[in-house]
Amino acid sequence: MGKNVLIISGSPRKHGNSDLLCDEFEKGAVSAGNSVEKIFLQEKNIKFCTGCYSCASNHGKCIHKDDVAEILHNMINADVIVMSTPVYFYSVSGQLKTLIDRTVARYTEIKNKEFYIIAAAAENSRSTFTRTVECIRGFIDCIGGAKEKGVLTAGGVWKKGDINSTKYIQQAYDIGAAV
Repeated sequence: MGKNVLIISGSPRKHGNSDLLCDEFEKGAVSAGNSVEKIFLQEKNIKFCTGCYSCASNHGKCIHKDDVAEILHNMINADVIVMSTPVYFYSVSGQLKTLIDRTVARYTEIKNKEFYIIAAAAENSRSTFTRTVECIRGFIDCIGGAKEKGVLTAGGVWKKGDINSTKYIQQAYDIGAAV
């Protein structure tokens, strides 16, 4: 029986390099018999957390009426969560960080998940990815029973589509197929 895989693409560019890696991960995961849903955050209405903590006294209901409630529902019901981002100034995209902040309403319900991290950057140094991966790991560390299963960092890809001529496309597929 396959797993329920949720891919969260934090790229602001549809078919950007990190988003294309998500697509390949999805193809691999589907080929292995998993059920996959991909969320492209740029297309979602996600407001910033205001830190009011109304959610804490309101059974996890946020004051904002946007797409986060549905995303959180999907995160809670997933077996596997893939968090993907381009590297912007050595960290995650604003789209992904905003979602991470908004999980405060129900993050304790996102438990016992397998996590994969995908990041793409123009620079090709290993150190380019350190803070980005650690930012996502900071979130994962707050999730009860979370298991990090894999990290794919793809450097040297600047222009949209550069990733297509690299080894990283196959690696994303292979990681997805191993879910």
